[in-house]
Amino acid sequence: MPRAFTPKVVTANHLLEGDVIYQTADNQWSRYLSEAEVLREEDPAKQRLSFAEQQAGEIVGAYLADVKVGPEGPKPVHFREDFRMTGPSNYNHGKQADLEKAS
Repeated sequence: MPRAFTPKVVTANHLLEGDVIYQTADNQWSRYLSEAEVLREEDPAKQRLSFAEQQAGEIVGAYLADVKVGPEGPKPVHFREDFRMTGPSNYNHGKQADLEKAS
């Protein structure tokens, strides 16, 4: 019996900057999972992934990542995605630096 499809987002890395990015519903890329388009059916998810893979000049390593949907938007299901979402593991770079500036 095939496994039930779980909600997913298209994620990749920005080609030049290396940041983790997420595909939005308006065909843009965001550095924030909360802005990602949540895909709830297999065929549209495959189509969105295919669209992302055609953007080789902008992104690298696109794939579908499982998410759970809550009141504040999508959240990672797996540790790997939670780790990727927070930015580099060394501090004061990318998203972590932005968080410090906002504090």
